[in-house]
Amino acid sequence: MLRIDRLAVVLCLLQLMPSVSAQNAQIRPGENLVAEGIPEIPAAVAEKVQRYTESRSASFAAWHPQRREMLISTRFGNTPQIHEVRQPGGARRQITFYAEPISGASWEPREGRFFVFSRDAGGNEFSQLYRRDTGSGETVLLTDGGRSQNSGPLWNHAGTHFAWATTRRNGADRDLWLMDPLHPEQARSIVELPGGGWSAVDWSPDDRTLVARQYLSVNHSVLWLIDVATGQRTALTDAAEQVAWGSAEYTPDGSALYVTGDQGSEFRRLGRLRPETREIQWLTSEIPWDVESFDLSPDGRQLLFETNEAGISKLRLLQTESGEFREVVGVPAGVIGGVEWHRDGSAAAFSVSSARATSDVYVLEAGGRIERWTESELGGLNADLLVEPELVRWTSFDGLEISGFLYRAAAGFSGRRPVIINIHGGPEGQSRPIFQARNNYYMNELGVAMIYPNVRGSTGYGKTFVALDNGLRREDSVRDIGALLDWIATQPDLDPERVMVTGGSYGGYMTLACAFHYNDRIRCALDVVGISHFGTFLKNTESYRRDLRRVEYGDERDPRLASFFEEMAPLNNAGRIRKPLFVVQGANDPRVPLSEAEQIVARVRQNGTPVWYLMAKDEGHGFRKKNNADFQFYATLQFVQQYLLDASAP
Repeated sequence: MLRIDRLAVVLCLLQLMPSVSAQNAQIRPGENLVAEGIPEIPAAVAEKVQRYTESRSASFAAWHPQRREMLISTRFGNTPQIHEVRQPGGARRQITFYAEPISGASWEPREGRFFVFSRDAGGNEFSQLYRRDTGSGETVLLTDGGRSQNSGPLWNHAGTHFAWATTRRNGADRDLWLMDPLHPEQARSIVELPGGGWSAVDWSPDDRTLVARQYLSVNHSVLWLIDVATGQRTALTDAAEQVAWGSAEYTPDGSALYVTGDQGSEFRRLGRLRPETREIQWLTSEIPWDVESFDLSPDGRQLLFETNEAGISKLRLLQTESGEFREVVGVPAGVIGGVEWHRDGSAAAFSVSSARATSDVYVLEAGGRIERWTESELGGLNADLLVEPELVRWTSFDGLEISGFLYRAAAGFSGRRPVIINIHGGPEGQSRPIFQARNNYYMNELGVAMIYPNVRGSTGYGKTFVALDNGLRREDSVRDIGALLDWIATQPDLDPERVMVTGGSYGGYMTLACAFHYNDRIRCALDVVGISHFGTFLKNTESYRRDLRRVEYGDERDPRLASFFEEMAPLNNAGRIRKPLFVVQGANDPRVPLSEAEQIVARVRQNGTPVWYLMAKDEGHGFRKKNNADFQFYATLQFVQQYLLDASAP
């Protein structure tokens, strides 16, 4: 039986990229991958880790407007696609079949004759909208099909048109447009807008007015009312006030909007805003955490909202007439991904992920009962044996408390264990205790502990905390990792002599910065789509992002900041990176362009330092295709084995 199982694994691998050479029993990168400095990977590696690479997840996409059925996103092949589920625990019937991942779907809201979905090409994030007709199965391109970004549709109440934000005019500014998806050739611009941070949020009940959100930074956004006929816009909130506004939703009678914002508070609260007077009644002031998402029931009587409490989600139901709310019982502990009421108001759907369960879809039924609609496979893993994280805290250089999630090595490993520090991107992001998928292999099979720090600049801890790394204070967040290294040395089960730092995007910058600041305190570093020089990054990132990123990182056109960027750039300090480095990059990345990886790889190689480089020609800001992600994982395991775990490593 064992021999048959091994043959099945090899046959499966032969059908996918990366390919397996039967003659030499090596895993070969596919033609879409550029692998430099990476040693040959034995085919046995894939066999060892297979069950850690086969888990699936399911996330809610949309309710059918007339039936108790839903669209979800899940992966059966190489990429996530849209599936239909018709009842709790029902079969997942695949509807879309593309080589590229599908990022969202929305039913036509009257009869469900078709749905609209979003798809890019090779991870370039120039997402286009498509209409898929349920009767004929035909798919029609709705947007321009070029180098434009197009947000998901926001349907009007009549269900005849949707609004969306697009960069089609000049690639830099994000305008609002209107479309009847049965006649896409008649789509028209509602209003031309300055900047790349605009989105359509909600329609007024009479479909004459749009609420739009102008995102300027993580600490500053503005809500606007836009006349759909004329394009005239009126500020709903004070544009000069440094407040982070989130979503907004009209009451059925149009007399008020429910909003989230951190006005007068460290955290984003739920409030009721009257557009005529601009007065706000705050409803959740007693909850000292961010309200992240909410949805108002179609009749306006109930509002379901989700809070982020030290990384864990809590779901609450508010009765709008009384203003009273209660926590919804029966929701699995974990991280919730959005909420949406069914059109008939009888149920609300949401997704939940946790350390021991990949993302799945649940429904809150009338009466408060929670029903699970999907049960995604763990690929053969025993959920009870997966490591649960614990919240840990340490004090940084300036007395500031920093926290993170620690996944200790699985039971059975003794002595001080090697550590991988994994730093999130953003920096306006947060590490949360979600399912670890492939990373469970490190804890369970290699006895490696993993720490996910939330350094200053992370979201979820108040608006003061999130601004502590801005501009000239950028390296203070790097010093938070230095304090974490100090903390690791005090822990009896963690080995300060065997530490690897890794991270993606902004976490990739943090990885490179740690690689030169703490060269003597780490064994190796893995940079995934990371920034190697903020000056060159801001010059080359896509134009629709540039001004938004300047608010966070600083404006490279300012001589003082330009000088600072030169001084603190990992590229300019690459001579101090003497420990092995692995760099992973997508060729089509619009956020952190390929040049950021190429220049740091070339410079560190001048040191004689071992540098591994993996680039995917069909990916963007991180690997989304399973075959590419698998090869990245195999190569990373080799890197960890050789440089973190090997006692003879430099």
